[in-house]
Amino acid sequence: MTDFWLISVPLDKTSLTSVEKLKRNLAKTNLASCCRFSIPELKVGILDSLLSVSDDLSKLDTLTESVIKKTHQCMREVMEQSDDKVLENALANGVDLMSYMTKFQWDKAKYPTALPLSSLADIITKEVSQMETELKSRAAAYSSVKTSLQSMEYKLHLQTCSLNDIVRKEDLVTSEHLTTLLVVRELLAFVVPRSSRKLYEDGEGGVFSVTLFKRAVCEFKAKAQESKFTIRDVHKKEQYGIFVRWLKVNFSQVFIAWIHLKALRVFAESVLRYGLPVNYHALLLHTDKKRSKKLREDLASLFKHLDPTASNSKTDVSFDIPGLYQPEYLSYICFNINTNLLELS
Repeated sequence: MTDFWLISVPLDKTSLTSVEKLKRNLAKTNLASCCRFSIPELKVGILDSLLSVSDDLSKLDTLTESVIKKTHQCMREVMEQSDDKVLENALANGVDLMSYMTKFQWDKAKYPTALPLSSLADIITKEVSQMETELKSRAAAYSSVKTSLQSMEYKLHLQTCSLNDIVRKEDLVTSEHLTTLLVVRELLAFVVPRSSRKLYEDGEGGVFSVTLFKRAVCEFKAKAQESKFTIRDVHKKEQYGIFVRWLKVNFSQVFIAWIHLKALRVFAESVLRYGLPVNYHALLLHTDKKRSKKLREDLASLFKHLDPTASNSKTDVSFDIPGLYQPEYLSYICFNINTNLLELS
């Protein structure tokens, strides 16, 4: 299992020396990979309001992470493929997630840096909330189509199966002047003879299929409506393709929004922690569970000068769960990017 940590330290001489020492240590020990995480200069606004914005960003982080997880789970369920195949389709801006994070560039067109932090947070909130709502709607619609077709596959087709178990003796009337016929009513001339099939029926109604010439579809639907029949267009392969494409596009969008949100949190916390003028250095560290404890100890030692009273960091950074509780205070700023929810390797 992998860990991505987004850390921030001020640009004082001691901290910069510690950053260079960290890079040298990582090159020797392979505890983690390290790269600069570029965050543009954003509008600070009033410091008093920054605390409120920081809290809002934390809650939004929780929401966004949950939508990413739901979208990824839906991809796995719909695509019905191995985790590796699903991950191949879980991209951000057309590249794999690790590449997107390590080469992160702020999208100024989508998230204008001239806007205050609260407005940028509102943009992401609206975007993520809409995705969550549409995901629920599309997933329910696709599930309904899939369930209906699965049910149809197991139902008898009256045109090809034996009627011995369906038609009872008392259903038939035979006398000198009367007889019983099993009739399928056709609504217009362009329906293929004997193509109508009852696919499913319960106490409220039934589902029937009928084959007809394409040029007669509109007329057939009109006549069906006159006779109080409801026409439902069900195309599993078509629905599958549309839904998978939507999942790919929106997974990319929500992941991109999430990384921008992480950048916003780093910026806001850096201003609150290190003060003005804005002066900090952000790094993205990539490690794993086996090496994370030693890496945390090294970070605590290197940046202890920032706050000697801070924890020596025995707590795992993966416990940074925004909106649920405050993680243990560290001398440096650190946010976890929990890609384990995607089983990213």
